[in-house]
Amino acid sequence: MKKRFIASVLGLACTLSLNTHAAPSQAAVQSGYQMPSPELAQVVEAKLAPRSMLSPDGQYVALLERRRVESLQALAKPELKLAGIKLNPKNFSRSRVRNKYTALSFKAVDGSKSIEVDGLGEGIMRSPQWSSDSRYLSFVWETPDSATLWFYDIQNQALQQLSDLALNSVVAAKPYQWLPDASGVIINHAINADKQAPEDDASTVVPVIQQTTGEKAPARTYQNLLTSPHDEALFKFYGQGQLYRVSLDGKATKVGNPALFRRFSVSPDSTNLLIGALNEPFSYQVPYYRFAATWSIRGMSGYERKQLAQQPLADNIPQGFDSVRTGPRDFEWRADKGATVIWAEAQDGGDMKTDVPHHDYVYSLSAPFKRKPKLFAKVERRFAGITWGNDTVATLSEWRFSDRMLRTWVIQPDDASSSPVLFSERSYNDAYKDPGNPIYTTNDLGARVMKVIGDRYVFLRGNGASEKGNIPFLDRYDVKTNSTQRLWQSQAPYYERVVGMLDDEGRRFITVRESKTEQPNLFIRDLDNNALTQLTEFPHPYPAFKGVQKEQLRYQRDDGVELSGTLYLPPGYDPSQGSIPVLMWAYPLEYKDKDVASQVRESPYEFTYIGYWGPMPYLAKGIAVFDDPKMPIVGVDGKEPNDTFRKQLVASAQAAVDVLVEKGVADKDNIAIAGHSYGAFMVANLLAHSDLFKTGIARSGAYNRTLTPFGFQGEERNFWEGQDVYANMSPFFHVDKINEPMLMIHGKEDPNSGTFPMQSERMYAAMKGLGKDARLVMLPYEAHGYRARKSLLHVLWEQEQWLDKYLLNTPSE
Repeated sequence: MKKRFIASVLGLACTLSLNTHAAPSQAAVQSGYQMPSPELAQVVEAKLAPRSMLSPDGQYVALLERRRVESLQALAKPELKLAGIKLNPKNFSRSRVRNKYTALSFKAVDGSKSIEVDGLGEGIMRSPQWSSDSRYLSFVWETPDSATLWFYDIQNQALQQLSDLALNSVVAAKPYQWLPDASGVIINHAINADKQAPEDDASTVVPVIQQTTGEKAPARTYQNLLTSPHDEALFKFYGQGQLYRVSLDGKATKVGNPALFRRFSVSPDSTNLLIGALNEPFSYQVPYYRFAATWSIRGMSGYERKQLAQQPLADNIPQGFDSVRTGPRDFEWRADKGATVIWAEAQDGGDMKTDVPHHDYVYSLSAPFKRKPKLFAKVERRFAGITWGNDTVATLSEWRFSDRMLRTWVIQPDDASSSPVLFSERSYNDAYKDPGNPIYTTNDLGARVMKVIGDRYVFLRGNGASEKGNIPFLDRYDVKTNSTQRLWQSQAPYYERVVGMLDDEGRRFITVRESKTEQPNLFIRDLDNNALTQLTEFPHPYPAFKGVQKEQLRYQRDDGVELSGTLYLPPGYDPSQGSIPVLMWAYPLEYKDKDVASQVRESPYEFTYIGYWGPMPYLAKGIAVFDDPKMPIVGVDGKEPNDTFRKQLVASAQAAVDVLVEKGVADKDNIAIAGHSYGAFMVANLLAHSDLFKTGIARSGAYNRTLTPFGFQGEERNFWEGQDVYANMSPFFHVDKINEPMLMIHGKEDPNSGTFPMQSERMYAAMKGLGKDARLVMLPYEAHGYRARKSLLHVLWEQEQWLDKYLLNTPSE
């Protein structure tokens, strides 16, 4: 019966005609990129709903069609790796930007008009942004050899290039910013775009010498750092930019002198610039964002009005996830004022483990920047930022890693120390107590601020996590009474969430609405008239998978921790047909509280997304998928979570296996485990320390924690403080215990801290040396996530072949 069911699923309709895949017996000897079966390949080609951006006045929605995959040729183009940045030397842009768009259209919210934008040619859009007056949508237009600024004039329905000056987004990732008054933009021009880069002259090669100072300087395993004087010269050449003010008619005016701009931002009244510029000497140990920098305020013609700080090289930040550099940091403009800058300064030497009454002070300085800075607020924990509203309402947040606590206060910005009101205090892992995020608007200056009505009401939208799953909501918070009123909440069997408000009362707003079987679309919800109007009609991206069944499972670990996961069953599956092969895909997370670890963070009514990235395509093979079964690692009774990592990991996996077997879906001897990054680390550990799984797939993982000696994931202790923990958690130390086959896949250009490609290469060498069953696939040009179409199709093929051979035991002919 099971074989007939699998065969019927493999007849799943598809819209593509692709080459058939090779048999597993050939996989070991075949070379080159391979194509998976058509029903899997179609997932890579699926067209997803575009990104939506509501204009500040709520009149139009911009729809940007996403580029999901790249060509292998695009990834293979020359790139430089400097100071933790991968850049394209042809167009002075970062080469691995994720959010790219290929088409643009607009939809009037009142339904009166739709606009398709033509005339862009070959290239991609990135960094889209509405002007504050809602007339223009700007974006960077990037080709392999150039990056320039364009905008679409919604009033005249005209597309035009604002400036032909080449943009520089090497150091400052955002190469332009609108003036809040919408009169023009500030751009970072690549002044060396037409010049020859420095060449590596062998006659100038010198030894690279580094020496310690005796001061502790822990650093994570950063990659793509500077390694030589020639690298330094290249970094200066490609990173250097010149700020220009560009008016809407294209006139460009220089602002100050060239520099390596770390960041630049315009004051809300459009009169001043906050600028951070990198300084030498550079470091070979840390990325660019920890280099020395000068922060200053400059007028719009470039003259310096105030130097705020000379930050030294931050290569000695104390170990700890909430540790920071000493001195002034985190500079930003007050969005509710014309020209007031604020910043934080550590009072603990940057080390949260230091016992002090207040770990941070926050200071402010207003135009004309002649007086001494004012103490804005004393922060007990680590400063986490301010959300600005108006003169009377803002929120200030602080956090601490040791207990994962996040605390938010409602403050009066003009007197922040006067009777702050505790708005929220929770573990940042505690989804059930998440009050939501504020709705934003554009103030009279043109700056983006929290929407405050009558100096009293703030609107909050959130996921609404609960024991029944996520139930999104819209709330109105009353600042004066410190109370919340629920205005609206999603109703089953739909999963609906607010994306923008269209009035000041919270009665009319735009939502994204979906269900298990209905793809996400934009709607206008009118509470007063009890009306729901559909705004977009995006097609179903996976018509061949419409019959997939979805169920949220709740179960318990042997120590009482409640767990959950989402079970997907293939189209046409009937429980009377008995058990079928199962692919489990998971990712462990650390917690300090059992109850928080048990929380449900998904909705049973979300649309079934069949992405190429995870396990979902294999439903087409007749395989059941248990997606994101929780693998919490909980620290209790004063212990750190990782003190019992292995025990808790195996217990979570055992509970997941048990619930699938009890449900009749799985045979306990026919389940595969898979994961990416820390999920790959999990896979190797489960194969080493349990016999729960028939095989494993581990992608872009780390297996030897001694190669990340100054912490990893949520582990703050260094190797010398926790050698037993590092050894017990490292599957590389326990390869001899692995007796199931494991497929490893890794991008050859993975820059992620801790998962450098050597991790997979060394793990494979160990398994091969001990006679284990393993396969290693290194993907050319790919980073931590895989982007090229050929790579993605090949990964699907590799995983399909592996599952055919070791889970289905039905090798392809």
